[in-house]
Amino acid sequence: MTGQVPTTCVRCAVGCGHVQQAADQGYGLDLVRGDPSHPVNRGLACQRGVDETANPDGEWLTRPLVRANGELTATTWDVALTAAAEGIAAAAERDPDSVAVLGSGQQTNEAAYALGKLARAGIGTRHYDANTTLCMASAVTAYYDAFGSDAPPPTYDDVPEAETHLVWGANPAAAHPVMFRWIADSADDAGSELVVVDPVESETAEMADAHVAPDPGTDLALARAVLARLVDRGRVDDAFVERATTGFAALRDALPDAADAAATAGVSLDAVDRLAAALERDALLYWGMGVNQSVQGTATAGALVDLCLASGNLGPGTGPFSLTGQANSMGTRVCSSKGTWPGHRSFDDPEARGRVAEAWSVDPSVLPDDPGPGPVGIVDAVDDGPVEVCWTVATNPAAGLPDAGRARELLDDAFLVVQDAFRSETVEHADVVLPAATWGETEGTVTNMERRVSRVRAATDTPSGVWSDLDIVAAVAARVAPGLLDRPPVDPEAVFDEFAALTAGTPADLSGITYDRLDAAGAVRWPAPDAASEGGYRYHDDGDWSFPTPSGRARFSTASHGGLPEPPDEEYPLTLTTARSPDAYNTGVRTRSGDPPAARVSPATAAAFDGDVAGEGGDDRRVTVVSRRGSVDAAVSVDEGVPDGVVWLPIHHPAVNDLTLPATDPRSDEPNFKQCAVRLATPDGTAERAKGVPQ
Repeated sequence: MTGQVPTTCVRCAVGCGHVQQAADQGYGLDLVRGDPSHPVNRGLACQRGVDETANPDGEWLTRPLVRANGELTATTWDVALTAAAEGIAAAAERDPDSVAVLGSGQQTNEAAYALGKLARAGIGTRHYDANTTLCMASAVTAYYDAFGSDAPPPTYDDVPEAETHLVWGANPAAAHPVMFRWIADSADDAGSELVVVDPVESETAEMADAHVAPDPGTDLALARAVLARLVDRGRVDDAFVERATTGFAALRDALPDAADAAATAGVSLDAVDRLAAALERDALLYWGMGVNQSVQGTATAGALVDLCLASGNLGPGTGPFSLTGQANSMGTRVCSSKGTWPGHRSFDDPEARGRVAEAWSVDPSVLPDDPGPGPVGIVDAVDDGPVEVCWTVATNPAAGLPDAGRARELLDDAFLVVQDAFRSETVEHADVVLPAATWGETEGTVTNMERRVSRVRAATDTPSGVWSDLDIVAAVAARVAPGLLDRPPVDPEAVFDEFAALTAGTPADLSGITYDRLDAAGAVRWPAPDAASEGGYRYHDDGDWSFPTPSGRARFSTASHGGLPEPPDEEYPLTLTTARSPDAYNTGVRTRSGDPPAARVSPATAAAFDGDVAGEGGDDRRVTVVSRRGSVDAAVSVDEGVPDGVVWLPIHHPAVNDLTLPATDPRSDEPNFKQCAVRLATPDGTAERAKGVPQ
């Protein structure tokens, strides 16, 4: 291939346009830069997205592999596909739910749609997930609770219009650098501000006008304290509440005393008042994994939406804005048949089920009755349920699931098919490995966090042993469910047209989007029910509000703080919190340094463990972080931005989830990645277990 190719960066969900150019010789990319013509970023690009696209550090998979005599050995595509398909088909014939499929927000819309169609209609399994349960499910559930529909009401157009940027449980400076540039620029305007809620001083908090640091896992208590304070001070937007919402009286009656809730969160009443004051202006309230990845994730996300509703922050320049993680998490929510059928059609709606079955030419009885239990429940079903076969696509559960050591043991008990571009931890447990194309090699589309669909294009060829995700899914389907999908090579545009047509008339209507339109416009935001329309701020039109709920009004929630699922105790006296770092993403498969993770601890925590750790020990300072599930060796980083009694570790390091807790939110099934009880030990295990607790 030659020439510069316009495409979309798929490192995160901002959806920046890129221009890429193939290397003069062989495979790979020689040029990656921002695309000035793309409507999302107008040429801006973060160095992380550029570097991880052009020069990933992971070990590439270039040939299909099968396990023979305990070892993975190279083979042909026909042998590998036959082995994978025979394992899937034999299990599905006994029981469709004995086959598990785990997809990813790293797939294109087209590949995600095809995988969901095969999982739900070709195999018929309920044990299917598309990654969103690991990052966005709590926000999704909260949006449905409040608005009757998924996805944020605001768009990027609202960022420069806001007076307050309230970032809660997120670190966009590290996770979404281009979007953070817009936030920071707006916050620098006269009369504007950036306020951050985070237990630790993150890169975003360092740049904030105010930083409130609640105790880990107490965000729901803090949110309720803020709302109680708005009520106490008479700062609720009564006119908006009366005109556009329902359920506020019940919520008001259920609110805790503001001072008591502040104490639960470990913050002062002055800090609560600072957050309440921030919401008295035109505010965008952003949140991320620090809220979602919790047993209280849905309730906390709902409480943040409640703050927007009660303060009248719903409409252009304001509102609740969940920050999506993986590049195509929004797309998989629309098209992959994970939590809903394509177009956000409900699993509970028989008419929707019939429409999908008709489009796919299958009997409705073939389709599963519910969306399934999420990745933690799926892997558990290897141990105590029907799952015998697991097929993972562009995801790394051996490192990315909580209590990852147990996940690896269970994956070893299943017939495991791994489809990926890199040799991940999950590959090492596979029975069949299918090497897939990756960034810069793939044709299709993705959907960013503000609902904009844009093209991804191949700028470079791939080795002959590597296929696209879409073609691999189609090849498996040809053997497992003949006739369900076209045989490879599959035309991505035809697949896009199929699923776009299936979304017609739904809240997430993409039927007015085509490849030709995307080529001309660069990106189009749904809902787009015809060739001339494009979605903007949702639920608001000419000063009025309308929501797809039975009453036509937005709904308040009433949940209250319920405590940590695993609080510290005498044996494990510290609290682990995990978060993103600027230098790794998606279990770090593209940024493998081989270095241990950095454990950030306060000077007092370090001194209580070992006085030498708090001193000038250089880069060789090491500690072992131990939980009830595993242990991880880490480099010590003494950091005054971390509270006493807390250990911070980067979630995307492949070792960290050996520690984390597999408890999940009871409504969204999202895991509680963010807090668990740990202790510190010396790498040789000689330190006393009670050390590391500041006195």
